[in-house]
Amino acid sequence: MTEYLRSLQRTKRKTKDSLDSLVRFGGETKYEMLDNLNILLGVTGGVAAYKAVDLAGKLTSAGAGVKTVMTEAACRLVGPKSFEAVTQSAVFTTIWSTPEEYKISHIALIDWADIIVVAPATANIIGKIANGICDDMLSTILCACWPLVKSAAVLLAPAMNNNMWANPAVQHNVKTLEERGFQFIGPVEGRLACGTEGIGRMSEPQDILDAIEKIASNIKKREV
Repeated sequence: MTEYLRSLQRTKRKTKDSLDSLVRFGGETKYEMLDNLNILLGVTGGVAAYKAVDLAGKLTSAGAGVKTVMTEAACRLVGPKSFEAVTQSAVFTTIWSTPEEYKISHIALIDWADIIVVAPATANIIGKIANGICDDMLSTILCACWPLVKSAAVLLAPAMNNNMWANPAVQHNVKTLEERGFQFIGPVEGRLACGTEGIGRMSEPQDILDAIEKIASNIKKREV
């Protein structure tokens, strides 16, 4: 009987360990570092913009507050209402006006954000950031967010044709931004929108989520 009870206790311990493992690594609880974190999501005019809706939904499900800034080109590919639906928050598309119920300037958005993510990040926006060009809401935000850049809290997920990615001018801009403190994920190799195979595909939303979680973890470690 004693051995039987010991066997039951061992089984209970194994079950508890398994459940603890699920809590740590399974489902949304894996991203506990994102809970109550403010994420500013920038979306530019790459075909991969549709994947940004999935990313916004995943971030929201993980407990993060998400506000979205879209370029004019992005709005031609994905409707702002898609982001509003998954984040339950306003979408900003122009520096000249904001939704009446959310009168927030580009500086206020930077002050609100803990992390800024641009997905997809086209060659155009990368070039603008590298050269200090501010001609729309998103590029102005990315020019003014230096406190977050210095904290390694600005993540870019490039997406473009493989020949564009290989262009020396683009590579120069990427290197410049890396040296200044911007974080990058991707691009990865795969089938591109033009039908060719090569490097230029945006990293998958799940991989971007993992990268954001890592940045959030580093931020919270510094706060301790």
